[in-house]
Amino acid sequence: MKDNVIIITGASSGIGFALASELAQRGAVLALGARNGQKLEEMVRDFSRRGVTSIAVPTDVSREDECRNLVQKTVEAFGRVDVLINNAGISMRALFEDLDLKVLHQLMDVNFWGTVYCTKYALPHLLQSRGSVVGIISVAGYIGLPGRTGYAASKFAIRGFLDTLRCENRKKGLHVLVAAPGFTSSNIRNLSLTADGTPQGTTPRDEGKMMTAEEAARRIVRAIEKRKRSLILTFLEGKFTVFLNKFCPSLVDRLAYEHMAKEPDSPFK
Repeated sequence: MKDNVIIITGASSGIGFALASELAQRGAVLALGARNGQKLEEMVRDFSRRGVTSIAVPTDVSREDECRNLVQKTVEAFGRVDVLINNAGISMRALFEDLDLKVLHQLMDVNFWGTVYCTKYALPHLLQSRGSVVGIISVAGYIGLPGRTGYAASKFAIRGFLDTLRCENRKKGLHVLVAAPGFTSSNIRNLSLTADGTPQGTTPRDEGKMMTAEEAARRIVRAIEKRKRSLILTFLEGKFTVFLNKFCPSLVDRLAYEHMAKEPDSPFK
């Protein structure tokens, strides 16, 4: 990763922040995108003190023009793009029958369209560098999680989009990684949208028992270095669940329902 020019969306918190920190340690050159411009500037100052080159580009990935600007600013500053990590994302927690459809639009705009927009404008540069496109999805991109219709739909869509992009460019040297963390400790659940689109404010899960964002970042970076096509993190709630779903989907439906129903204030029982 040393001296690779890497764009990270959603870089100001959670797995995105952990990825930026991990890649900074490895000597990468970073273009940091997120809506929280103040946090990005703090990161750039901190990295600069450690001898790491980086730029902050405030970016709302749901806006095509801002995704284009993120890529343009990166190329203007560093002359190329070697890796694009599409990490920015939001979640939700509500039954579909209770859900305001604007919530699904918001989930797709940020999670799916943000990935599409950034990839579209970075692709010419990545083809030139024979670089990597990374999509951070979730186990919800492999199985439907009750109470997360919009989230699962967006993650399934990202996986289909990136798998097809890989196939289209198989003779051009483009590397495409779809990384699916299991439940990872971050602030995404605090900001998850409820049925009317307001953030729920607190996490319904024990964050201390989850994989840390730092460990997820380390494994994702290793997968980029090895140019893997897919990465599923955690065993029981990740690899095993995805494997079992291939052969016993009805059982996985029941187990997923029962597991998610145990959350405090679950929208279903």
